[in-house]
Amino acid sequence: MTLDRRLFLRTATAGGALLALGAQGTTTASAAPGGFPDYRYVRTLLTPERLSYNPTGEIIFPCIRGVYDKLSNPLGRYYLYYAPHDSPGGICLAHGDSLEGPFTEYAGNPIVTDDWSPHYKVSHVSSPHVLWNADARELWLYFHGENTTTRLARSKDGVHFTYDRTVLSTAMMPAGTTETSYARVFRHDLPARGARYVMLFMWNTTANHRDIGWGWSADGRNWQFAQQPLIDHAAVGAVNVGGPHLLTRGGSAYVVYNTDKGSGGDILITEVGRDFSRRDHLGVFYASGTAAPENGRAASPSFGTDGGVPYMVYEAGERLSGSIALARGTVTGSVR
Repeated sequence: MTLDRRLFLRTATAGGALLALGAQGTTTASAAPGGFPDYRYVRTLLTPERLSYNPTGEIIFPCIRGVYDKLSNPLGRYYLYYAPHDSPGGICLAHGDSLEGPFTEYAGNPIVTDDWSPHYKVSHVSSPHVLWNADARELWLYFHGENTTTRLARSKDGVHFTYDRTVLSTAMMPAGTTETSYARVFRHDLPARGARYVMLFMWNTTANHRDIGWGWSADGRNWQFAQQPLIDHAAVGAVNVGGPHLLTRGGSAYVVYNTDKGSGGDILITEVGRDFSRRDHLGVFYASGTAAPENGRAASPSFGTDGGVPYMVYEAGERLSGSIALARGTVTGSVR
């Protein structure tokens, strides 16, 4: 399926990004590929200028987690993790009682810094992805720093973390690999590989075109990695692809990810199958609007459900000058 198979009509509305309210060009589309909800922009949740911890004027890579049924006395029903990217970065937390906000910045941000003695001292840490590990009854934080290394830290409360280990680095990938970052980890069984977890990440090489890589693990700590991309940028007509997230529905698995065609980009979807053997590129999952806060770019989606309503939290706007936004799904779906 080609990228232009689904047609979108866009109309622009005027307005700017606010902490919990904003304006956006309206997107009209047929049902999303794979039978997933058709997401529409609702509001902006976080903007850098309204945050106390704001070392670089930019934030990226949101990860939303419902903690009300997992933690004792949480700060709110939902934890929203995010980070600046540029030096020094810093893993940050906001909390709220509804996915539609408002979200309150945690007063102790950043909760993970670029200097964690004796484990590392790097230029920056960023791209938090938090997984609820039901076996350990812990929140496991995967994050990068430098761009060559993905790390794991673990927490009982989602705020205070203990360093665990490096889980991915360029040294684990083929020669010529320059980046292994922006990883997300999901509970997903692959019986033929003896695996219970899957990792998706952005993979760059000396060719300087970013692809989606993947790996599998029995315990979420020790990993094996495919030596070929799961999603090749050229296969979907992009310059770069990144920000991957795994969704499941109807016994199959799908990867949604942002694309960069040189100026802006949408979120695409590829069906990989339950065992990750398929490569069915289904086209546009979410088309970015032309008005603020998206300004032609949507990226790094994270998904949650509140009161039976599906939501997507994502980067909106130009890279390294955007905000964290919220879209609401028009139908319920089996997503995670």
